[in-house]
Amino acid sequence: MDNKTKEARSRNMAKVKANNTKPELIVRSMLHRMGFRFRLNRKDLPGKPDIVLPGKKIVVFVHGCFWHQHDNCKKATLPKSNLTFWTSKLSKNKLRDQEVKQALIENGWRVLWIWQCSLSKLQTEETKRRILEWINSDKKFGEIGLVDKNLNVG
Repeated sequence: MDNKTKEARSRNMAKVKANNTKPELIVRSMLHRMGFRFRLNRKDLPGKPDIVLPGKKIVVFVHGCFWHQHDNCKKATLPKSNLTFWTSKLSKNKLRDQEVKQALIENGWRVLWIWQCSLSKLQTEETKRRILEWINSDKKFGEIGLVDKNLNVG
């Protein structure tokens, strides 16, 4: 059962942003300090990627572990109330992520998912190293998160 009133929960959920989230700002800052220049939220690409490195034909999505249901991540737990709604909504998000990833790869883009859990203060140096390693590889897909110890290829 939810410990907040319906109105309080509604106010909380209305504050959730789609762009310029703290995890996005962290990744953008990292990439900028590493010398990369990029574009944000290109509407002409499937999924409107958070970050686009056009010269390298790379798109980066900074995924919230809850909203995109990061597998085996403690931040991806389902709410106890309104379970049917949340299960449906979050599974549609995961399905859409897969479809967007496939469309981008088919169009010659390389796709990197960076999960929110990999952006804690204790993880940033490791995450930065893993981002650079992936960018310098020839892999079409990679994801970086605490539970993703190696770069997955799709």
